[in-house]
Amino acid sequence: MNHYETVFILNPVLSEEQIKETVKKYEDILVSNGAKMISKEDWGLKKLAYAIQHKKSGFYHLFEYTAPGEAINPVEVEFRRDERVMRYLTVRLDKYAIAWAEKRRNRNKQKA
Repeated sequence: MNHYETVFILNPVLSEEQIKETVKKYEDILVSNGAKMISKEDWGLKKLAYAIQHKKSGFYHLFEYTAPGEAINPVEVEFRRDERVMRYLTVRLDKYAIAWAEKRRNRNKQKA
């Protein structure tokens, strides 16, 4: 099982309910394909560095999880099909990135 992070940007015109529904959909796809969720972060509405689909902002979400390699393709296919998702990026983490992600999670827990 590999360690992954996926960041995706949702369309800024979505309602709070639509955002929650979309995030739950992608979490369910990952879990049904054998992933174990480590953390989920809602980064909120952020300004984009450049316009995407004529939008200047988007709702950012981060998933950190462990999964077999074949679990990534189904969720990425669904990202491409879903018009609510403006961009996404999935990366496999090495041991240094895993340690950094753990440090970030602990730091965020202390702030909360």
